[in-house]
This record gives sequence, structure tokens and C-alpha cells, in this order.
Amino acid sequence: MPHSIQNWIVETDWLHAHLSAPDLVVFDASWHLPTDNRNPKAEYLAEHIPGAIFFDIDDLSDEKSPLPHMLPSSVKFASRMKKMGVGNGMRIVVYDTQGLYSSARAWWTFRVMGFGDVAVLNGGLKKWKAEDRPLEDGMSIKRSERHFVPRQNSELVRDIDDMRAAMQKRDVQMVDARSPGRFEGTEPEPRPGLRGGHIPGARNVPYTTLLNADGTLKSKDELAAVFRAAGVDWHKPVVASCGSGVTGSIVSLALAVLGQTNAAVYDGSWAEWGQDNGLPVAKGPQP
Repeated sequence: MPHSIQNWIVETDWLHAHLSAPDLVVFDASWHLPTDNRNPKAEYLAEHIPGAIFFDIDDLSDEKSPLPHMLPSSVKFASRMKKMGVGNGMRIVVYDTQGLYSSARAWWTFRVMGFGDVAVLNGGLKKWKAEDRPLEDGMSIKRSERHFVPRQNSELVRDIDDMRAAMQKRDVQMVDARSPGRFEGTEPEPRPGLRGGHIPGARNVPYTTLLNADGTLKSKDELAAVFRAAGVDWHKPVVASCGSGVTGSIVSLALAVLGQTNAAVYDGSWAEWGQDNGLPVAKGPQP
């Protein structure tokens, strides 16, 4: 990771060598599906990369929304970052326990808030531990407060009205990161009360197809091949969705690595569209 991040990804050896850099902040942004019955905060307290701060995706959200972990207001986000000791001019690396999963959501959130110097640790804690790198437990030492000014980038976020328009106009490619079964409506949703299927016109790029078996992101050539096979042109506008805006952020990250840095995420995703709300739903594989 140079002074200004170019490729949005950093490797474990780089992070290990730069952990003590005064302008670097590391976040553990682990999150799990409700059906996993895991507690990411407890896991963080048990072990994390030295100095890492816990990024609570559910807490750093819009507490007034009935939808899961919707983006917080820029005021709330700036206030939390200030208290965590994160300020403008710093560099941020985010990771998670699964390799590359919810860290992409934190990466996207920082970018929405106008923070461009942020990268994801390739392979996350899984790779870090496999390489027998240092860990610590408990809470990290509290950092002194810093000045954080958000500059919200609305181009990276889409809402339900935007998705209605995209479905009708077909002027933007809609990419769904859920599994083929959930996309096609043959596999139940992990959240109760949601219909099966996908937004009409969406293409299916399961987030798992963008990752290697060890949880690292695939090479640029491999990523390009995955999108090409799904009928997605990464040179053209894209909005990604998933179950609740987490794995859709992996699609946005993969596209950014390929050079498409403005791939948006539908924040409400299927948790919103899939409700019994009269919105159209398509089933079966994409054409």
C-alpha cells in the first residue's frame, strides 16, 4: 500500500511490516449471518491483529431503519470515528475473520463517507493466522481523538427508488452477489419473511466466485473472466446487491480492483426488495 492506495488491497506481509506506522489504523470488521450464531465482538476480544479496533457493522448503522445495518448518517459516522482516533489524512486497513467477507462492507462504508485511503487485507485474519503472525486479545489501547470530516459520496449508494428506475430503464447493470439458489428462488433466505428470487434484469455473480479457496481475492484476469461469464461489462455502470449490502460490497471491491471505482451498492438489498411489498420478482436462472 503506497501513500495513496491504488489497488484497494494489501497483503499480510505489508501490513505486518507497517503495523507500527503512526498514520495507519487497522479495523476488524467481522460480521456473520444471523444463522451462523457467532459473536464477532467476542471473537475480536479473544484474538485480533495487534492494535486493531473493532468495526461494529450493526452498531455503525442507521438505528432508525428497520432494515439491517443500513448506512449511518455522516454525522454519526464522523462522531464514532473521531472517538476511535481516526482522522483525515490517515490510512485504513480493514479485515475480517473469514478471509474476505464483511471487511468489504467496511471498505465501502469508508468510501461512501469520502475516505479514499482505505484497503482490505487480502485473506484477512484467516491468512494472518495461517502464517503464524502475531495476535493480541482484549481491547486495543484507546487512541486519542482525531478530526474526521466526512464528504459523502452519494454515487456509491443506491436506494429502492434507484433500483426501480434501473430495472425499468436498464441503463445500469444490476449484479446480485447471492448464491445461485437464492438468486433463482430455489433456496430459502436466511432472514424470515422474504420472497425468493431476484430483481428482474439482474445478473448473478455469487461473491464466492470472486474469491480463492483461502479467502483471498482472485487475480485481475480471473475476476475479469468471472464478470465476463456473467454478462457483466465492468467498464459500464454497475450497482451491486445481495442479502443486506454486505457481500454486494465484495462485488464493488472486485470491480474497483479492475478499475471500475464507481460501482455502487444497493444498501437495502434483498432485505428490502424481497419483502412482501408488491415489487416484481423474477425466479430461475438469468437468461
